[in-house]
Amino acid sequence: MSEIPPCPICSMENTYPDGDSYICADCAYEWPIQAEDSSADEDAVIIRDSNGNRLSDGDDVVLIKDLKVRGSSMVIKQGTKVRGIRLVDGDHDVEGKVNGSAMMLKSGFLKKV
Repeated sequence: MSEIPPCPICSMENTYPDGDSYICADCAYEWPIQAEDSSADEDAVIIRDSNGNRLSDGDDVVLIKDLKVRGSSMVIKQGTKVRGIRLVDGDHDVEGKVNGSAMMLKSGFLKKV
């Protein structure tokens, strides 16, 4: 059996090679086979929480202050736990589910559990 890596986005193992790329059958993400060999580029951007702890995909975090949700009157309370986060690029660099709703959060308002 060949060593095909799991998807770097959704972490599912349902991936296959197609030419010079790997493709995830679950989320349709494509990445080059050569990038799998040089995993040092993956760690180029390090995302840290409010205390300076390094965050990674799948971590559990809690909010350190009340946050208003843009576009609604909802407020997410301090101490709310966000399980199984996913790191993304951009200003809001953490994605996770808060009370059943998908939210984009800034890592500066989070503390690793």
